[in-house]
Amino acid sequence: MQFIVFTSSPVPDCNQDNAQFLRGVASDLIRRRHKVNIFAASRSGEKLHLLQDPSDQSTANFPNAYSLLDGTLSDEPTLDLDSVLETADVVVVNESNSRDLVRRIGDHHARHRAYRLYFHDTHQREVIDPRNDARDLFHYDAVLTCGDNLRDLYLKSGWAGDAVTWHQAVDTAVFRPLDRGKEGDLVLIDNWVDNEWIGQLREYFIEPVKALGLKACAYGSGYPSAVLDELRAAGIQYGGWLPDYKVPEVFARYTATIYLPHQPYLAAQDAVPAIHPFEALACGIPLISAPWRDLEHLFRPGRDFLFAFDGLEMTSQLKILLAKPDLRAALVRDGLETIQTRHTCAHRAGELLSIAAPRHVATTRSALC
Repeated sequence: MQFIVFTSSPVPDCNQDNAQFLRGVASDLIRRRHKVNIFAASRSGEKLHLLQDPSDQSTANFPNAYSLLDGTLSDEPTLDLDSVLETADVVVVNESNSRDLVRRIGDHHARHRAYRLYFHDTHQREVIDPRNDARDLFHYDAVLTCGDNLRDLYLKSGWAGDAVTWHQAVDTAVFRPLDRGKEGDLVLIDNWVDNEWIGQLREYFIEPVKALGLKACAYGSGYPSAVLDELRAAGIQYGGWLPDYKVPEVFARYTATIYLPHQPYLAAQDAVPAIHPFEALACGIPLISAPWRDLEHLFRPGRDFLFAFDGLEMTSQLKILLAKPDLRAALVRDGLETIQTRHTCAHRAGELLSIAAPRHVATTRSALC
C-alpha cells in the first residue's frame, strides 16, 4: 500500500510528539514493505529533503536514526495535491498542519475517493483551538485520536463522522536502553510551553533537587531567562535543545527522570500523557510522574512508574528511588515490558492497517451538515 503522511516540522525535536510517533509508524510500515512518503511544511518555500543538512551537527545523525525514511519539505500554497496523492491508498494528516492544508486535502478527497483519508489529532485540536471549523473534516473518512475521551468528544460534538482511538506509542528502534556511565541523579527532558508550567517545575523538580542536593539537568528549548536563572540558582544544569534521537543517550547517563504534564492538554482530554513517559519507559530509566489520571489504563502505576501527587511526595519518592537499586530495577523491567507488549510503533502500524481496511467505513456525517 502507498501511505502519504502530512506532519509537522521534520526537525527532530524532543517535544515533537506527533512527528516522533508518525516517523516510527512510517518506519514500521516500510519494514512491512509498504511505501510511505512524508510531507512537512517548509518555512522557506523551498523543496528540500526531509532529512536535515548533515553539516548541521545538531542533526547530523538524524539520517542514521531514521534510515528507512524519505520525505519532502513542501511549500503549502504551491503543493500539487493531484500529483502528491495520485497513487495514495491511505493519507494521514496530523493536526499540526495548517487549517488551509487540512481543508484542501479534504476537498481533494471529495473529488478523488480512491484513497482513505484520516485526520490525526494528538493535541486536542478542536478543544484547544476553538477557531478551527469542524467542517474542515467533513470529507475525511475518520479522525484518529490519541485517546478514548477525545474520540467520544469528536463524535458527540459532531466534529467528525467517524473517530477511532489510536494511542501514542514509541519507536523502539530509536528509543531503547543504552549502557552509559552515570553522570547524575535526575534529568528532565521537555520543552518550555507556557508560564503556567513554572509552578509544576518548581514544585516537582527545582525544590526536590534543592532539598536532596541532587545532581540534575534539564533539557529542552524555549526556557525564559528568568527560569534559567532559577535553575542555575538551584544547582541544576541546563543542556539546551535536544534532538529526539539523542534522548536515549541522555537518559542512559542519569539514574532517574520525571514527567511534568502540561495542564491545558490534560484538562482538555482528561487525560492521555504526552510521548515522554512512553519514551522514558522504552529507554529503561526509572520514572516518577506528577499527577495525571490514567483513565485508559495505558500503564500500571506503581509498577511501570511511580506517581508523586505533590512536591513533598516527589522529594520522598526520589530519595527512596535513588537509595534502592532493586526498586529501580523492578521499575525498569516492568516499564519495558509494558512498552514492548503494548505501546510500540509496530503495534500502532498494525492498528492503522486494520483501521484502513476496506471494511472500516465511516457510518454517518450527518452531524457535520
